[in-house]
Amino acid sequence: MLQTENIYLFLIILPVVSFLYSSVGHGGASGYLALMALFSFVPESMKPTALLLNIFVSGISFYYYFKAGHFNKKLFISFAIASIPLAYLGGTIEVDASIYKKILAILLIFAILKMLNVFGKESDNTKQVKLWQGLIVGGIIGFFSGLIGIGGGIILTPVILLLHWGKMKEAAAVSALFIWVNSAAALIGQFSSGVSIKKGAFVLVTIALIGGILGGYYGSKKINNQRLRYILAFVLIIACAKLFFT
Repeated sequence: MLQTENIYLFLIILPVVSFLYSSVGHGGASGYLALMALFSFVPESMKPTALLLNIFVSGISFYYYFKAGHFNKKLFISFAIASIPLAYLGGTIEVDASIYKKILAILLIFAILKMLNVFGKESDNTKQVKLWQGLIVGGIIGFFSGLIGIGGGIILTPVILLLHWGKMKEAAAVSALFIWVNSAAALIGQFSSGVSIKKGAFVLVTIALIGGILGGYYGSKKINNQRLRYILAFVLIIACAKLFFT
């Protein structure tokens, strides 16, 4: 993994990605997968590595948002009930590399739109999510999260905001823990199907945590740097194009 061409450039960009995702309550798996695709990582290593990074970075992000008092336990549970077992199921399934790339590219579009603030605006008027709504939304996101190797927060956060189920930082806190439990379930699913994690992945974890800690702290307390988010969106667009056409 660490023998990949231009690995040093990858290692420079990685903490920037984890910083930006953590600042909005996300683990960053969609960003890590996009980077790994750009730097031509072996497809077999991408999914478990992204899930491992997700667990650490989303855990840090949740800690800061929880500490700041933004976590809504009831809202989280409504999504997590169905998402956890289905994320595990998705983690046990291996898809063809070409199909995997196309699904990932489609999901990256959510990440791009979120970074550009195209959807998911905060509303002053919020309403309670019904249990059946949480089960359906959580279950669908959980399954595809496990299948592709993301935590699902990049999809859940816009859904919460679009349907007025919570405010911005509340959605970030819920999404951070949602990402953590889904990533853990999906990684367990990976292990049960015989997949292992390369030693080099733990080097990436250490580097990603630097950005994750800073992002979680500033995101839970301060305004995000919009210019950096535009740069990340540009990187994701390039990765998305590469996934679609290679």
